[in-house]
Amino acid sequence: VLSIIQAAGWPIWPLIIASVISLTIIGWHLWTFNLIAPKDLLSQVQQWVKQGAVTPEKVAQLEKHSYLGQIFAAGLRNTKSSREVMQEEIEETGRRVAHEIEQPRLKYGLSFLVSLNTLGTIASVSPLLGLFGTVIGMVEIFGALRPSGGSPAELAHGISVALYNTAMGLIVAIPSMIFYRYFRARAEALVLEMEQQAIKLVQIVHGERK
Repeated sequence: VLSIIQAAGWPIWPLIIASVISLTIIGWHLWTFNLIAPKDLLSQVQQWVKQGAVTPEKVAQLEKHSYLGQIFAAGLRNTKSSREVMQEEIEETGRRVAHEIEQPRLKYGLSFLVSLNTLGTIASVSPLLGLFGTVIGMVEIFGALRPSGGSPAELAHGISVALYNTAMGLIVAIPSMIFYRYFRARAEALVLEMEQQAIKLVQIVHGERK
């Protein structure tokens, strides 16, 4: 690996950094997507409502549970309000949650390290970074060509810089784009699922569903 990095030259370093960030984002979302909307949460909240056991402590605990828990908590805080008010609070929280799914909030301004927008940017920019390395390699190749003859070592290094950076750009870009599309589609599906469960909660609270 070190020999490849040395052969690729300094233009490969931005691609290495981009690959590390891309893997971080992919790993983060593969882990957190399973925690966004727990399957049994609606039935648990339904039991609380039926038993009249909805307390401020349970609502606060629910809000910390998951993204779906935040939506349910917004609704449970307004159980004494009208159906319209309860639904408006749920929809407002749902919009905020939908944004946080794609761009989670982290301390110290590190949200970009797990943002889907960052992953999409890496997928788009990586081929350009690879092309930049290719141009640098071509410059070195032409610089090695002299009237008296070119240095084989310099020519080989220029070719290595050009080819390795092109390949690395594609290696980073292709998986990043695949996972970016996959995560965006899954985020939209999860938001739709949470909206449907939130509607069921409103119907349960107002006696429209058992």
